[in-house]
Amino acid sequence: MNGYIQEDRGNTRRFVQTLELKDDPQMIAEYRRWHSREYHWREIREEIRSVGILEMEIYIFNTTLVMIVDTPLDFDWEKAMARLSSMPRQAEWEALVARLQGCCPEARSDEKWQMMERMFMLYD
Repeated sequence: MNGYIQEDRGNTRRFVQTLELKDDPQMIAEYRRWHSREYHWREIREEIRSVGILEMEIYIFNTTLVMIVDTPLDFDWEKAMARLSSMPRQAEWEALVARLQGCCPEARSDEKWQMMERMFMLYD
């Protein structure tokens, strides 16, 4: 699994993923709304944290999303995503946002988001 050790962040592992949204300004606005502090489901944040994820951020440029996930060094991505997908609100949340994403609506979160590989850093 990709992901790299982030030495300067207290020895955490960072995973970076990407996903495309449908090219529809209204749908993008709705996707933004569902991820806002006001509308995002508290239970989803709790479920994400319960599998060991320390921090998750999503950035957007046009229709492209980039998600950055920080985890402990011993984090097992596949096990955590399998566990997360079985949690009470995850299927409902995925169905809600899937209609706005440019991928298979039946896919789990870890099947939709494509893992990126770091190719550059400010070397020592």
